[in-house]
Amino acid sequence: MSPQPRTRPRPGSRRSARSRSDAAPPTLTCPTRQTLDRLADRWTVVLIGQLENGPLRFGQLRDAADGISEKMLTQTLRSLERDGFVARRSDAEKVPQVWYMLTPLGHSVLEALAAVRSWAHENIEEIERSRLAFDTQEHQKF
Repeated sequence: MSPQPRTRPRPGSRRSARSRSDAAPPTLTCPTRQTLDRLADRWTVVLIGQLENGPLRFGQLRDAADGISEKMLTQTLRSLERDGFVARRSDAEKVPQVWYMLTPLGHSVLEALAAVRSWAHENIEEIERSRLAFDTQEHQKF
């Protein structure tokens, strides 16, 4: 039996609107997937949001990011610095001070994060209704 010829998708179909790069989900080692994982991280969103209005010191970020541990704050800031979203600046004074600020790349992601926050605000009531319905119903075992 010979293989069937490949057919082109119908115009207007979902498949025809997708590019080849969208055809398969990115692998774990794909740089795009790693960047999306970084941006989807809970603390990344919080810290970038806190730095939106200007540089902050470590303690200020810790206090502003309610619930973050110092270890997690350090890890997240290092990751954001490594990825180029955040810059770290030291001021040489009697007591050295370290400031964290968004880079131009960090500023460039603010619009996308604002869109996600806006969507969350617009849909939170429906999400909460769904959560309540899910939590109150008896779940069938599969």
